[in-house]
Amino acid sequence: MEKQLAVVTGASSGFGLLISLELAKKGFYVVATMRDLKKRMYLINEADRYGVKEYIEVYPLDVTSRESIDQWRGFIEGKGRIDILVNNAGFAGAGFAEEVSVEEYRQQFETNFFGVIGVTQAILPLMRQQGRGKIINMSSISGRVGFPGLSPYVSSKYALEGWSESLRLELKPFGVDVILIEPGSYQTNIWSSGKQVTEKSLKRESPYYEVMAKIERYIEKGADSFGDPADVAKLAASIATKEGASLRYPIGKGVKSSILLKTILPWSFLEKYVLKKLMK
Repeated sequence: MEKQLAVVTGASSGFGLLISLELAKKGFYVVATMRDLKKRMYLINEADRYGVKEYIEVYPLDVTSRESIDQWRGFIEGKGRIDILVNNAGFAGAGFAEEVSVEEYRQQFETNFFGVIGVTQAILPLMRQQGRGKIINMSSISGRVGFPGLSPYVSSKYALEGWSESLRLELKPFGVDVILIEPGSYQTNIWSSGKQVTEKSLKRESPYYEVMAKIERYIEKGADSFGDPADVAKLAASIATKEGASLRYPIGKGVKSSILLKTILPWSFLEKYVLKKLMK
């Protein structure tokens, strides 16, 4: 295969779909994976519109299934190479910790964390033997800064951040880079249809119901300032083509300043500020 091969998980919509298109436009042959192939037509139609349809191949992959990952690994090994892996598949679990079941936490981690590990481990031997490659993990500002009512998602992204740091140090000597993209609020953000709120926190009898409603209103009020997800896709494609990529790439309105403030300000100040803003 002459073109470099890129794999994108969770490519049926959102960042995954846009990243697949951008990588194809950059000259990669893209294996766009998704759990439900019935959702593939929008990607295919968009690829056709941009004239890159022949450079995108859709393949079924459920990152929570060992059998599915094994089948996908055999498929990739048959290609003979993999240059870029974008671990994008994920969803956002929400609700207040008291009301989120351990099973719901497990489901969150199965996709957002263990799914990333499973897919990455499947291709590591090939990348290591090649002596080159990039693994781009889609994290979030929520992997750097906590947020009330969002502990399943936040904790899964914090875990991803720590694992990625360790993995980068392990693979750097083999010519493989590990990169984290940390988006803030975008039109595909977690407070949209992708959010899965635990059932208890949606009930009026919940002691957290009013607080959750205030948080929802706060998020919705800022919806007009959400960024264009195409910017994140372009960033991912740029990282894929550059030499010497850094570990972290925060992107989005207020993301860098939020990370900086958390670094330099005492927690007591941040706590008062966040609660005052959210509980109006």
